Amino acid sequence: MRIDLHAHSTASDGTRTPAQVVADAAAAGLDVVALTDHDTTAGWAEAAAAVPAAGVALVRGTEVSARSRGISIHLLSYLQDPSHPALVAELERTREARLHRAERIVELLARDHPITWQDVLDQSADAVVVGRPHVADALVARGVVPDRDAAFVELLRADGPYHVPHYAPDAPDAVAAVRAAGGVPVFAHPGADARGRVVPDEVFDELAEAGLAGIEVNHRDHSPAQRARLGAIADRLGLLVTGSSDYHGDGKQNRLGENLTEPRVLAAIEEQGTSEVVRP
Repeated sequence: MRIDLHAHSTASDGTRTPAQVVADAAAAGLDVVALTDHDTTAGWAEAAAAVPAAGVALVRGTEVSARSRGISIHLLSYLQDPSHPALVAELERTREARLHRAERIVELLARDHPITWQDVLDQSADAVVVGRPHVADALVARGVVPDRDAAFVELLRADGPYHVPHYAPDAPDAVAAVRAAGGVPVFAHPGADARGRVVPDEVFDELAEAGLAGIEVNHRDHSPAQRARLGAIADRLGLLVTGSSDYHGDGKQNRLGENLTEPRVLAAIEEQGTSEVVRP
């Protein structure tokens, strides 16, 4: 069984609609795919409706923004109750912060480059979550940079002159909120050191105490050394190990199925989650 537990759609910063993500998963030979858009569940219904025709099972989830020791981190929340009041309120607050951050970034960029807020809105289309990837796409459309990756390397990096922080809950609080909503929290790409600073080992202990279920160990942004480190942490803390693509359609080079999760791990996630996997 081929299982990929991390993919994004146009509901956040992917380039494929939720239904297209499910169809793409079928074309990639997957049996199960998770839709985990940033800080929203807006794509769940469309993706679920596409399951019968595609013949691929759907794990409904969200990539939740959080912060630890001043470092931005992400949690994959699987099979939570999408209507849980506390988590809904937290996600809405984060989405608003992302939006205002993007507006401020554009203000700073516009001093040196030809870009407007309307350019960003043109790129974000129907996205519920507007963020830096849409700013990157606007820069590409304007011919400032050749692609989204170049935009992040050259202009949108965390240590660059156009960086603007945004609100995100403390990581243990985010883990607790996911658990309160009946979700299963997994730490997304925690060793992606090329993106910026990564949290020290003791943070995993804090998150495990708060209810962390697993670590996304197998990810293209993890070096062999980071995979070994994260696997050892998971073993020490008794956490699940997942593998995923972090698919964004044409927004990134990541391809569906390039890293996979074992069936026994998905079974453990299902046992802990409130919602059910949508099956054909």
